[in-house]
Amino acid sequence: MYNLLNQRIRWIEDNNAQRLLKGSMTGLEKESLRVDDNGYISQKPHPKQLGSALKNDWITTDYSESLMELITPPCDYAYKSLDFLQDIETFVYQELEDELLWTSSMPCIINGEKDIIIADYGTSNGGRMKRVYRQGLAWRYGKMMQVIAGIHFNHSIAEDFWPVFQEMDKDSGERIEFSNDRYMGMTRNIQRYGWIIPYLFGCSPAICKSFLGSNPPSETMQTFNDNTFYEPWGTSLRMGDIGYTNRKSNKVGVKADYSSVKSYTDSLRAAITTPYEGYEEIGVEVDGHYRQLNANILQIENEYYSTVRPKQILRGFEKPIDSLLHRGIRYVELRSVDINAFHPAGITHMQLYYLEVFMLFCMLQESPLITEDESREIDRNQSTVAHRGRKPGLELTRHGEAVGLQHWGLELMDAMLPVAKLLDQTHSNTCYQKALKQQRELFEDSSLTPSANVLDKMMTEHSSYYDFARHQSQQHRDYFMERGLTKAKWESFTAKAAESLAAQEALEAEPQIDFGKFLQQYFEGSL
Repeated sequence: MYNLLNQRIRWIEDNNAQRLLKGSMTGLEKESLRVDDNGYISQKPHPKQLGSALKNDWITTDYSESLMELITPPCDYAYKSLDFLQDIETFVYQELEDELLWTSSMPCIINGEKDIIIADYGTSNGGRMKRVYRQGLAWRYGKMMQVIAGIHFNHSIAEDFWPVFQEMDKDSGERIEFSNDRYMGMTRNIQRYGWIIPYLFGCSPAICKSFLGSNPPSETMQTFNDNTFYEPWGTSLRMGDIGYTNRKSNKVGVKADYSSVKSYTDSLRAAITTPYEGYEEIGVEVDGHYRQLNANILQIENEYYSTVRPKQILRGFEKPIDSLLHRGIRYVELRSVDINAFHPAGITHMQLYYLEVFMLFCMLQESPLITEDESREIDRNQSTVAHRGRKPGLELTRHGEAVGLQHWGLELMDAMLPVAKLLDQTHSNTCYQKALKQQRELFEDSSLTPSANVLDKMMTEHSSYYDFARHQSQQHRDYFMERGLTKAKWESFTAKAAESLAAQEALEAEPQIDFGKFLQQYFEGSL
């Protein structure tokens, strides 16, 4: 089952090629809701002292005005990306006045959708497009699931490694075609084995009842008290049936094809150019106001939710699918990581080391195409783990047959050990094997998982999930308020904020073409 993986690792070691992996890059994106001290979602605009949400590369917003997104540049060591993330959050906290950054993936006190203010990006056509897209999401799916937060782990394999990898696989084709093929193999394996992420990293086994509003809880959910539902064996409700999914889109036939870059972009292009009757009924421009960018199955590619995305850096108003076709895959984005409520940054160094092992394992492991049957297995396995991942004796499905979660998890950990050793050799360290050992222990004893710890703390030390999350958020605020920044770092963040405000002001001072014409040219690819 892991023969090709082990052959590749032996070849790399025999040819001392592991040193070439040093140039692999990691970046992080962390979403956090701004809330008041009582845990209510903030009604204040994005703080101006943090810069322009449209133009600041490091501090922006996601769906709502209160859902902040902190972004690191790609770093050659994973620990550097985490250090940079903590520096950003230190700056943010010390510029905020009286608000918390909610340290949980699931929000708490929301008095209906009226509390969720869609993010504002100004009056330029680009800014308007971002806002209209979000309005379209509200019309199509509602606002509630748009304020769920998470961490995205962006990873690329070192450029110097690709020629050796291609030689190892005896491939004589174009370099970009080879790297595209292997990156798509990585994305397939991340889906195939992706259930492991909510099990190991899941930190949202409970929710505030206000999140569901008038909707009923799932059959397996239990009531903890008047304001908390929980799954007794749950790991990541964010990744479960109540989280951000494309349930509506699935009904109208959207399923990305990860067989190749072309099949992937073709499947998404079809979705963003095919009208859907239900969305046509909403309308696009109604009484002079845009409700959505278009009435197609997907407004744009980002509307398609997936646990993993192959990505390329965009140039101007380039569409993501065009960037992939023109310049290939630059990095892969893993999107299924919950915010770790027990660490101020939302993720630990050891978790990052493990994710590096996981990503390289998915790259080097054999990756057949995903059949329709396997695609259904992948979805079922993810949902099962999200809602019941810690249940003793739980079984998943692999190639049509039942397999114990613990058995499969330990098998995968054993298969990843040579990868961890390879990365330790690359960096002259032992942190990768230590990280793997730490995660392996979570399969040996599910009570060690973050999700189990959340429920334990909630039930023994707090009166509700809200009380637990608020307590952790306040502790983390104290951590960042006491944390220092060098003068140079503080000045760089301050300058970045000021430059972004000036950039947005200059952009909005330029003549803007008609917004409808702008959208037409964007979708034609002629901007």
